[in-house]
Amino acid sequence: METRLHTWTVAGTLLALIFTTTPHAASETREGASPGPRQAVPSWEGAPAGHPEERGKASPGGRHAGSAAWDEAGRRVGRGEAVPGGWGSQAVASGGERRVVGGDAMRGVGRSAAVVVGKVTGAGSVSGTDLAWKVNATDLGVMWDNGAGEVLAAFGDTFGDGWAPPGANGGDWRSQVLLRSNDRDLADGMAFSSAATDRAGHAKELIPSRKVDGDEITVIPTAGVSVGTRQYMGYMSVRHWGQPGQWDTNYAGIAYSDDNGQNWTATTPGTPRWDNPTGANHFQMAAMVRRDGYVHLFATPNGRSGAAYLARVPERQILDKAAYQYWTGSQWQQGQDALAAPVVNAPVAELSVQFNAYTGKWLMTYLQGSDVVLRSAAAPTGPWSAPALIASSADYPGLYGGFMHPWSQGQDLYLTLSEWTPYNVYLIRITLTRDAAITNANLVRDPSFERQTTGTVATPWACHGNCGIDNGTWSFTADRNAFARYNRGWHDLYQTVSVAPNTRYVLTGWLRTSGNNDNGFFGVRDPGGPPFSETNFRAVGQWTRHQVAFDSGPRTSVEVFAGIWTDNGDMWLQFDDVSLVRG
Repeated sequence: METRLHTWTVAGTLLALIFTTTPHAASETREGASPGPRQAVPSWEGAPAGHPEERGKASPGGRHAGSAAWDEAGRRVGRGEAVPGGWGSQAVASGGERRVVGGDAMRGVGRSAAVVVGKVTGAGSVSGTDLAWKVNATDLGVMWDNGAGEVLAAFGDTFGDGWAPPGANGGDWRSQVLLRSNDRDLADGMAFSSAATDRAGHAKELIPSRKVDGDEITVIPTAGVSVGTRQYMGYMSVRHWGQPGQWDTNYAGIAYSDDNGQNWTATTPGTPRWDNPTGANHFQMAAMVRRDGYVHLFATPNGRSGAAYLARVPERQILDKAAYQYWTGSQWQQGQDALAAPVVNAPVAELSVQFNAYTGKWLMTYLQGSDVVLRSAAAPTGPWSAPALIASSADYPGLYGGFMHPWSQGQDLYLTLSEWTPYNVYLIRITLTRDAAITNANLVRDPSFERQTTGTVATPWACHGNCGIDNGTWSFTADRNAFARYNRGWHDLYQTVSVAPNTRYVLTGWLRTSGNNDNGFFGVRDPGGPPFSETNFRAVGQWTRHQVAFDSGPRTSVEVFAGIWTDNGDMWLQFDDVSLVRG
């Protein structure tokens, strides 16, 4: 239980609400009449319209027929019990700061397979990195196994106090930070146990950067691997952030640490670097994989329009650039890096590569245009499969990264995904077949409400009562979320989803509410009918994951929904990142 102060502005008036939250608290049972048919909603006079942070227009509609029985006054009967359950599109602003440009025109159109598992960094993340290490906002999350029971995660440009969404901005700028995790149960998110720090409660900058635009604006981590007790981290020295998807680098290098990432040696004689004076070098952004006595170095040029290239080096000679062998398209050959031929054609950016034990194949994830995709191969040299969509920018605008977690187990493949809004990192999950194809994709269409184009709820979503679409910086991910708000009666958002009969499913959604909410429900119901599996919630102070497991029985479709009773004054619910997958 925790007490929170929430403020927002409505029509120029600053409102504050202090409340104590008890997530998933069960409500008392209301006695009443038997279930009734769907009824007309009374007129909306006297109620505030829209969400506290962005008012919408009241939209009369049909009374929700689900969520149990209704008495003649339209009130619910039988309240339920709780069920446990960098680099984005950017342009250069003053001072070398990056900002998002492009908007809807840059979004993809494919349907995302991924499920959002949790927030990795920033306020509301599993480990509360803003409070623990002053990591209020950051991106990337390049991960590798340190060989000693931890995963090391390197993040890009990081900001502390003074940061405000969206994008990279604010005070306490560090070009990169490193957090450590021993969390093997990723189903409920990724937790961190420690960080590389320069003082108590403050993650340090690992490799200093000049922070001068046109010289060296930042130094960004791109890859990591361990050999013995030594940690290696690939990085690029960025000279200038250009137009979306374009930036200039001075060089790429490999740093090393002998104290588990606390201190790093870089840019000194004996550490390899790939200079880029003309912008034509192919080894500026890397992915590193240790296997069969070699460290394989996959790489792309600076920016997002290049192909992927491949080199390898005996694992004990990582720091000897002369020992690197480049894949020419037909053989491994030592010499100049210009010998390398593409192993995957452009465009490839923000590479992540691993050998996956479950599939017995090499996996590659990367940003292709504006979407994160997956490919597989029997060998690092290829041939690589056709790309399969993991996450579309239509669902997660401003997405980038897509770095695989090295401790993914079995069918489940976990990745870190960066979002320019709010400029933080999330953990997502996809499911693989033995052939490394994506299966069990999210069945919910427009799961993050980012395909909504106005403030009014539109297909494939629908609304009973007064609902709308927020478009701001308070969503769980990216720019938009749905809301329901009113001061009396039942209001919900719902979508009809096709399912297979007699199949176990898990429904997940992210919710938060006004502090005076005392009766909300999230679950599944028969289309146009009553619910058959749901969870009850009261006040939810910050974005919180809710889950409902169910068996579809004879059904071939269900309605997923989230709604609240607004009989305790002006009340609201926000709803985001919904998924339905086989359980």
